[in-house]
Formats: sequence, structure tokens, C-alpha cells
Amino acid sequence: MEWNDLFMALFRDSVNRYLSNPGTDVGHFFLPNEVKFLKSIGHQPGEFFAYVRDYAANGVPSPGTLMLIAAVRRSFFLTTMRGINGNAKPVMAHDLPPESEQYHEIPYLPRLIRKAEAKLFGTLVPDVSYGDVKDLEFLRTHGNIHPADFLYIVWNARGDRQRVITAVLNAMEPPGANPNPASEARPQGELRFR
Repeated sequence: MEWNDLFMALFRDSVNRYLSNPGTDVGHFFLPNEVKFLKSIGHQPGEFFAYVRDYAANGVPSPGTLMLIAAVRRSFFLTTMRGINGNAKPVMAHDLPPESEQYHEIPYLPRLIRKAEAKLFGTLVPDVSYGDVKDLEFLRTHGNIHPADFLYIVWNARGDRQRVITAVLNAMEPPGANPNPASEARPQGELRFR
């Protein structure tokens, strides 16, 4: 079975398990082989548990969206990080920019970029989920960018936040509008990895 099939099966089983006993804490929720699988794709068990809990409570993000987010993190983990988690300091909620902080008069964008960076590096603490309701609403209303695509944009920017900002601004352009020719952003869908 491919990793994505295992991911989807584990997610489905975990949601059912959670709904049967929502009081179970994360430390007693997963079997050892499930923890091993999650770690092999760069996923923290606590992070996965948070997604299960959020989906059981709110129905978002969808299982398909979570799998696509996991695919980006897995690729980053296996290629850029060579399958090794570093010793970077975990990113807590208080480490993130406030929701009101702005880039180009767009509130929340600095926070979302920082969350995406931490998600890629596996340093986002489980109680701060990338792809939560606020993230999804922001991405939907600012160019209808899929959260997995946003992770790719952040990955491709390699720390250059102006490239991420430009990509969001370009996504927000009305259809048929001429983007700024001086823009460094590429057309949507064209991402280059070094």
C-alpha cells in the first residue's frame, strides 16, 4: 500500500476512534506502528491528532486537503531535510506574528507565512495547526489558493517573503488583469525547485 493510502486509512480510522472516545489524549491514541508511519512522512502524532480533532468538530480541513498538505511536508522532509528532523525550536502560538500584522495592507499574511514555514520544517506545535479554519478562509478570499499550493509557494520562495507576497498579490488579480511586469512572481502553477 502506498503512503497516501495508509495516510487516508489512518485518518479515517482515527476520526472514527476519536468520535467513539473523544476523551482519549494523544499519548494513548496511536498504536506504535501508526506513530512510526507518521514519523516516516515527517508528521508529528500530536499534529495529526489535532487535524483529527478539528475534522471531527468542524469538518475542515477535508481529508483530501490534509493528504495534499501532508504530501508537501513529506516531500520537503525527505528531500530538503533528507528525512532528518533538526533540533530547531518549536514554533508556539506566541512566536507567530499577530493576526493583525500586515504585508501590503493584507492582515494575517505574515502569520500565515510563518505558520507555513514552520509546517514545512516540522516545528509547528500541534496546538497551532496549519490549514485551520482561519488559514483556509484567508487563502479562499485572497486568490483562492489551496493550502498545499501555498506551502509549495513558501517552499519555492526559500525564505524570500517578498516572493510569497507577490504570489498572493498575483493570485488576487482579477481574471484577465495584467500583472505587474516587474513582478518576480511566475504564473500560477509554475514552481521551480533547486
